[in-house]
Amino acid sequence: MDQGNQMSRYARQITLPEVGPKGQTALSATHALVIGAGGLGSPVLPYLAGAGLGRITVVDPDVISQTNLHRQVLYREAHIGQGKAQIAASVLHALNPECQVTPVMAALTPANATDLVQSADIVLDCADSFAVSYILSDTCLELGKPLVAASALGFEGYVGGFCAGAPSLRALFPELPERATSCETAGVMGPVVGTIGAMQAQLALNILLDLSPSPLGQLVTFNLHDLRLGGFRFDGASEPDAPLTFIAPQAITANDFVVDLRGTDEAPTPVTSTARRLSVVDLMATRPTPAAHQRAVLTCRSGLRAWRAARALQSYWSGDITLIAMGDPAQTLKGSPL
Repeated sequence: MDQGNQMSRYARQITLPEVGPKGQTALSATHALVIGAGGLGSPVLPYLAGAGLGRITVVDPDVISQTNLHRQVLYREAHIGQGKAQIAASVLHALNPECQVTPVMAALTPANATDLVQSADIVLDCADSFAVSYILSDTCLELGKPLVAASALGFEGYVGGFCAGAPSLRALFPELPERATSCETAGVMGPVVGTIGAMQAQLALNILLDLSPSPLGQLVTFNLHDLRLGGFRFDGASEPDAPLTFIAPQAITANDFVVDLRGTDEAPTPVTSTARRLSVVDLMATRPTPAAHQRAVLTCRSGLRAWRAARALQSYWSGDITLIAMGDPAQTLKGSPL
């Protein structure tokens, strides 16, 4: 974009002393990785593209459904059945053709996380998935990349800045909750994810513009039922010792002690042919013990049951434990074969 057009498009932004021409040039040279193009991604993506970021990679394996539309305002009725990442890229191109948007119709996994993160200047976690959040946090911590993570459910949520010199998500949230809830099971208000997603985009821009105080090490909380906002800094939070990490299914070896915590109704085919089928309750009752030289690999859909099973296993066994979150079966695109 030539200087005249840039001044026109971003004039109200460049006028701010915190931005100016120098800041706008920095934004135009930035590559943001956005994981998730759903409720949080719907405000995040257009605000980043509108602000003039040079490149955005949007990663989401899902397709648009009618139940998404009340909160995922990036999409329209005609988009139902099409890939979120692909439609998001098309919408952003129409909003700002100078922003190069690359759609990736795939899930974020331990197998592709490093390649995706290392090419980005900043990472935004809009997936609202336990496993994705911890995989991203571990990868960003290792590579020194700033991570802006957010979560929304019901009327509440949070957004925070992690890694790149600040504590990781694990440092602030070392344990997963006892029970898993989601927008599908617990519900969510559209303006709640819109508010939190907009704040997530603003935190990312503050980081890129090197504003003070830095959003890295800051958590902002929202309760829009009671109309309360809060937050705190967590700069002094310490990283956990021997964290439970996630691996890809392809990383399982023949020597691993594998437990698939999913029932046959949930997953007719286990993660490996040699995997033991146990529920968390069964594991706690029978206390299966890997050999001293084995690695325990615990598998479930979201990662939550695997985490609980790992904590139970750690109560009587001190060996190496790792987790796999298999996720949901991929939805097919409209018109593609089943």
